[in-house]
Amino acid sequence: MSEFERSDRLDREPTIEDVRQLMGASTPHFALHLRNRIRLLVEPLPEGHPVRVEGEREIRRLDLIAVEGEHRGAPNEGLLEMPSLRRE
Repeated sequence: MSEFERSDRLDREPTIEDVRQLMGASTPHFALHLRNRIRLLVEPLPEGHPVRVEGEREIRRLDLIAVEGEHRGAPNEGLLEMPSLRRE
């Protein structure tokens, strides 16, 4: 069972510790999965709730590392950058 699916979370309001447990050692590979789980956890909470504020901060960080955390060096001559690194 993942930290997200813990049954004890169903009967209580999420805590900041719940958000931090979901974050764990987040990596670019799993950043978007973790972002979605945190969003589902904090979405029902009212604006300004401390847990929602923490979750939204982590969501922004995960969005950033999902794109910026995947640097593989400069593209070879004649090749384009990876789409995740291209700035529009």
